[in-house]
Amino acid sequence: MQRRRIAVAAAVVVAAGAAVAFTLPSMAGTTPSSTTAQPEPGGVAPQLLAAMKRDLGLDGDQATARLARSKWASGVTSKLSAQTGADFGGAWLATDGNTLKVAVTDPAAEEAVRAAGAEPVLVKRSEQALVKAKEALDSVDSDAEGITGWYVDVKTNKLVVVAKPGEVSAAKKLARAAGVAAGTYSVVTSEAQPKPLFDVRGADPYFIAVDGGTARCSIGFSVEGGFVTAGHCGEVGTTTTGFNQEAQGTVRASTFPGDADMGFVEVNGDWTPRAVVNDFEGNELPVAGNTEAPVGAAVCRSGSTTGTFCGTILAKNQTVVYPEGAVTGLTRTNVCAEGGDSGGPWLSGDQAQGMTSGGSGDCTVGGETFFQPINEILAAENLTLVTSGGGDNGAGGGEAEPAPPAESANACDDQAVQRAGSLPRARTAQAQPDGAAFRSNAGTQTACLTAADGADFDLFLQRLTNRGFRTVASDTGDGDKSITFNGRSGTYRYVVVATSGNGSYNLGFSTP
Repeated sequence: MQRRRIAVAAAVVVAAGAAVAFTLPSMAGTTPSSTTAQPEPGGVAPQLLAAMKRDLGLDGDQATARLARSKWASGVTSKLSAQTGADFGGAWLATDGNTLKVAVTDPAAEEAVRAAGAEPVLVKRSEQALVKAKEALDSVDSDAEGITGWYVDVKTNKLVVVAKPGEVSAAKKLARAAGVAAGTYSVVTSEAQPKPLFDVRGADPYFIAVDGGTARCSIGFSVEGGFVTAGHCGEVGTTTTGFNQEAQGTVRASTFPGDADMGFVEVNGDWTPRAVVNDFEGNELPVAGNTEAPVGAAVCRSGSTTGTFCGTILAKNQTVVYPEGAVTGLTRTNVCAEGGDSGGPWLSGDQAQGMTSGGSGDCTVGGETFFQPINEILAAENLTLVTSGGGDNGAGGGEAEPAPPAESANACDDQAVQRAGSLPRARTAQAQPDGAAFRSNAGTQTACLTAADGADFDLFLQRLTNRGFRTVASDTGDGDKSITFNGRSGTYRYVVVATSGNGSYNLGFSTP
């Protein structure tokens, strides 16, 4: 897919500005007009439970239980993804919101899935293989005429290409050009034409200077020093003003179209980022963390045009073909949205999920909406989510952070996945898990390595790129090793290298 950057004048001014989905910063010395929502037992704001009842037909207890199950499923999925490595085929919550299904390609991995409390599904293709096929489509130098997107569907174990009516042959042609095998993908047709939700109507805007004029956009979530939002809301260096026309900040990072639709605005000292979401009914919903919800989980968004609506996550890592160009890595949902909701926040309970990118349809007849996962920009720009407590905050990094020396051979037992191995001599190496690789969500990965007495083993974390595996973090000092790395989603592997000596080692690692 051809990549091209669209100037902010083309991406923003076209629609007279974008909506501010909610106001995170408040001016120093002012009194917020909204009331901070007090969570019900289980940590869920009652206003969010009410929206889930309206949109999903769940009473308070059912909604709370479903969100708790989603959070549990996130942890189990991360562990099994790393534990089963190249055999992992994806995971999703069934329509009952309770049953976690985990696909694997090797029958030997089914017992590990059952032991974790999930239901195994034996499939032909691993998630890594399907993602590789999707990335092949991403790289095709084509305008994808008649195609609106493509994504990995873990439920059917196929790559799905979305075509406009009458354009099935165009979808097949695109797949052939990318070298995707016929049995690996399916084609679905849809009349929907996704577009970025630029139009603004309503409250709490921030303003962007564009070619002598101004455009309006949406604030996403507070991070230390500013806020994250949609990438189509300004180029790097663009200045912003707040809802009160006072100087607010400067766009420090922006990606659109291409690998993401994400941006970061650094605010000045007059603005205080707060861990809340405006539901546009006079309430502020708390943001406690950023644990990523799985496919099939319930999710809610807030927007200044339509307010708060809820639905279900349908797919992840979708490439969406907008008129301005293709954007990869978006999450697909069946939640409605309209012009003016762009840039707004998505929550699963009190856990931040992402920012509205675009979609099709409206909140009268329904539609589908895509959001940019927040953990991607936290990792890419080394940002820390401002939270009220009770969850991960996505502190940035990307460098190895040595931990205190381990005191015993069991020092790595607190890590979710355990692997043991042996290196016969110096300058030999092994890849883990089990000579293969694993898929990881965006966020913080940790690892710990202990080696036999008299041996010095180094530890490397590598990410798969289009040029092969590349080292992204390492620990090569004396003694036992550890790594803490905050990275984007992708395929990773650990490599243990014998610097001197030989013998056995124990590796423990955890993924977000």
